[in-house]
Amino acid sequence: MNTHYDTVARALAYIRQHAQQQPGLEEVAAHVHLSPHHLQRVFTEWAGVSPKKFLQYLTLHHAKTVLAQSASVLDATLHTGLSGGGRLHDLFVNMEGMTPGQYKSKGSQVIIAYSFNTCHFGSYLVASTDKGICFLHFYQNQEAVLQDLARTWPQAQLVAQENEMHRQVYRFFTQQLTPEAERISLHLSGTPFQLKVWEALLRIPEGHLRSYASLARQINQEKASRAVGTAIGSNPIAFLIPCHRVIKSMGGIGEYRWGSERKMAMIGWEAAVQAGGIV
Repeated sequence: MNTHYDTVARALAYIRQHAQQQPGLEEVAAHVHLSPHHLQRVFTEWAGVSPKKFLQYLTLHHAKTVLAQSASVLDATLHTGLSGGGRLHDLFVNMEGMTPGQYKSKGSQVIIAYSFNTCHFGSYLVASTDKGICFLHFYQNQEAVLQDLARTWPQAQLVAQENEMHRQVYRFFTQQLTPEAERISLHLSGTPFQLKVWEALLRIPEGHLRSYASLARQINQEKASRAVGTAIGSNPIAFLIPCHRVIKSMGGIGEYRWGSERKMAMIGWEAAVQAGGIV
């Protein structure tokens, strides 16, 4: 699958590094070694909108506006799970934590199947137990991400094998999942506090953003913003558990486990979906 993600990511990285200079299309195109016309076409194919429009979704003003709007709809979405406008409407994720014994033993006697694939945001590894998806990471290096999986589940038996759960994730990324007929099950290993934070992330609708502080308030942990941030940073399920939707209170993108440019791409892409730029 040629998603153009690598080209878009390089363009976003350059723009982010030179934000104060507001580089134009010609300058960004030269950096990624494309003609302005070619970059415009590639970017629009990937994002559904022009680079200029896409970048408007990543400005400080836009972020602050979305944060304010998100606060007003928080109460209405607390019960909805992974829901919101566009392709995620009425899509729910079943989330189940490991038993205390399984968590303590780091997966002893658990068989985990894993496979590799590519989506709109790059290459990823997905892994699952018999109960659900337990690991979904984007990667640049296949060997390194396998080591991450092994470190996360040091006692589990890892088997290279694609299964229906993995194909379901692919259908999710390619917008072929049917919410009325399918639910994605997650089988997570974490402390009770981490599970609580990850569950709160599932309640952020597509196209909306939360600040770290507002998420801490949502789970009645106002004085634990730093611990909430740590739990967000340890989220094992990229994109499905949408930790990319949490940004700084003043609108800054903030850090991201799988790269700030990827986080920018996800936020901008979802904003374009909400604006009707992507079908």
